[in-house]
Amino acid sequence: MASGVRNGGPKVEFDQQVPYDQYVRATTLHSLQRPVTSDPGEMSFLMISQVMELYFGLIRFELQQIQDRLRADDVWGALAPIRRASLHLDGLNAAWRGLGWMTPVDFQRFREQLGEASGFQSAMYRHLEMLLGLKSATLIRPFKRQRDVYQALTDGLAAPSLWDDVVALLGRRGYAIPQELVDRDFAAEYEPSAEVEAAWVKIYHDDRPDNELRLLGEALTDLVEKYGHWRDQHVTAVRRTMGAKAGSGGSSGLAWLQNRAAQPVFPELWSARTEM
Repeated sequence: MASGVRNGGPKVEFDQQVPYDQYVRATTLHSLQRPVTSDPGEMSFLMISQVMELYFGLIRFELQQIQDRLRADDVWGALAPIRRASLHLDGLNAAWRGLGWMTPVDFQRFREQLGEASGFQSAMYRHLEMLLGLKSATLIRPFKRQRDVYQALTDGLAAPSLWDDVVALLGRRGYAIPQELVDRDFAAEYEPSAEVEAAWVKIYHDDRPDNELRLLGEALTDLVEKYGHWRDQHVTAVRRTMGAKAGSGGSSGLAWLQNRAAQPVFPELWSARTEM
C-alpha cells in the first residue's frame, strides 16, 4: 500500500496514466508551448495568448447556452450561464496583467520572428464576436484555406447572434418588435431599432423584483461591460507595446483596433438608458 493511503492520504500509485492527467490532458497542454525564439519573454506572450484562446472558447460555449435558454423562453435559466460568462470575462481580463512587463523593446526582441501571425487571425475570437453581434464577412476570409474552420465561421455569420435571440424573445413577450427585424438576414449588419429601445425603456420602468426581463437586461449589461473592458485593454496593450506601428496581420494596428472597439454591442440596451 502506498505511503499515506493507510492514514487517509491521497492515492499515489496508479497502474497507468494518472487520472487527473487523463481528464485534464495536462501533459498535452504543457507540450503546446513552442517558442520560435530564445527570448524568455516570448514564453509569457505565447502562453497567455493560449490562455486567452481557451477563455474565448469557454465564453463562446456559455453564450450558446444562453441562446438555448432564451430560445426555450427560459429567462431565469439564462441568468446562470450569463453569470458564468461574466466571471470567465473576469479571468480573461486578468490575463492581460501577465503581459504588463512588456515594453516595446521587449516585444520587438521576438515580434519579427512571428512572421504574419497575429491575434487578428483567431478563429475562436471571431466566433465570440459574431455571437455578440459583431459580424464581418471580410474578417473570416483569412480562414478560407482551412475548410472546416471557414465553414464553421460561415455558419456563424449566417446564424442569429445572442442579441438577435434577445430581440426575438421581446417580440414573443408582447413588445412591439417589427417582424422584419425578427426575420432579418442575420449575416447583415444589425441596425438599432427604436422599437427595441422602447421595449427596454418599458421593461426597466417595471422595477418589481420578479421582473425577469429587467434582470436579464442588467445581466447582459454586466456581460458586455466586461467584454468592453477586454477590448479596451487590448487597445491599451497594443498602444503600450507597439504604438502606431502596422499590425502583424496586415492591419493598421492601433487605429484598426480602436475602430473595432468603438462598435457597440447590444446597442439598444445602452441607448435606452438615455430615455429612462
